[in-house]
Amino acid sequence: MNLQKIEDEALHLPKKERAQLIQRLVLSLESPSDDELKSDWLLEAQRRGEEIDNGTVQAVSGEDVMRKAKALIK
Repeated sequence: MNLQKIEDEALHLPKKERAQLIQRLVLSLESPSDDELKSDWLLEAQRRGEEIDNGTVQAVSGEDVMRKAKALIK
């Protein structure tokens, strides 16, 4: 199916369905790909590792984080 045929069919949809289609298409443009997400997380992990290595931040244990989070919720 080519783009022109898809466009022609989309234009014949009821207004509500066209609006839903537009929303889904726009959201698909805004969502990063899996490769982009992997790359972003790798860069973030490297940045955080460098912060720990150079002493900019101190690591906190998972248990401490959970304890503090639970205390904030109560």
